[in-house]
Amino acid sequence: MKLRALVAAIALAAGAAHAQTKWDLPTAYPATNFHTENISQFAADVDKATAGKLKITVHPGASLFKAPEIKRAVQGGQAQAGEILLVNFSNEDPVYAVDGIPFLATSYADSRKLYGASRKTLEDRLAKQGMMLLFSVPWPPQGIYSKKPLASVADMKGLKWRAYSPQTSRIGELVGAQPATIQAAEVAQAFATGVIDSQITSGATGYDTKAWEYVKNYYDTQAWLPKNAVIVNRKAFEALDKPTQDALLKAAADAEARGWKVSEEKNAWYLGELTKNGMTVAKPSADLAGGLKKVGDAMLGEWLEKAGPDGKAIVDAYRK
Repeated sequence: MKLRALVAAIALAAGAAHAQTKWDLPTAYPATNFHTENISQFAADVDKATAGKLKITVHPGASLFKAPEIKRAVQGGQAQAGEILLVNFSNEDPVYAVDGIPFLATSYADSRKLYGASRKTLEDRLAKQGMMLLFSVPWPPQGIYSKKPLASVADMKGLKWRAYSPQTSRIGELVGAQPATIQAAEVAQAFATGVIDSQITSGATGYDTKAWEYVKNYYDTQAWLPKNAVIVNRKAFEALDKPTQDALLKAAADAEARGWKVSEEKNAWYLGELTKNGMTVAKPSADLAGGLKKVGDAMLGEWLEKAGPDGKAIVDAYRK
């Protein structure tokens, strides 16, 4: 009897081990970034809700895959899930760029409305590539960091402009700057070595990269609120049993709601930290704001042309 009980216990343990599913979730941002902290909480929630049946390991700081590689890794099944910056993939499809159009949606309320208008189309695009959207969270509004003061768009001519997406590169082109594609993990080094002297990004990235060590001017242009998305390989999702799928989707919905709230709350805190560390944080002058608005209008026109009927439908629904 004892031998039989021992065999049964071993079989049960083997079955439990076999039943546990392990996922990798790479992200490009530091472990201390609010996006990564939110994703880590999401992974913990999934672990708890599934009683350890689904274990998600978060890999921060581009430690598993670099930012541009993460989407392909999820699509190909090298990672079951991952976090991407949607605008980074606008060359694949213009729909991914909708929240990177300058001055289309400049507040959290407007950004949420734009997300509502575009989510179904975004989900359809990902589905065609064998993926699903779990949740999406915005960065704080984008502002300009510059070594030299900027009174107008004319002052931006010739800047060594850090770009992290096709849209930020296009802004640089339109204002006469010299765009250089630099990922978040490489920003501090690029400034230190003179590869760049300016960029447009959030207060969060400025704080993460200690922007005050290499620039003194921040213009709170509130140009747009780009979103990160946590995506999952559809086959990996479909391999889960129904209760685990439901737990995953519930944790994702909670992470989205929590992430939006934290992003908005932390925005003012980030700008306060820039000021505290010696940066000049200011609203753009009327000349600078007006010039940037023209850049945004031009880019919206270009985007609508590329995005076709789907793009028009999204913007029309957003503007209703």
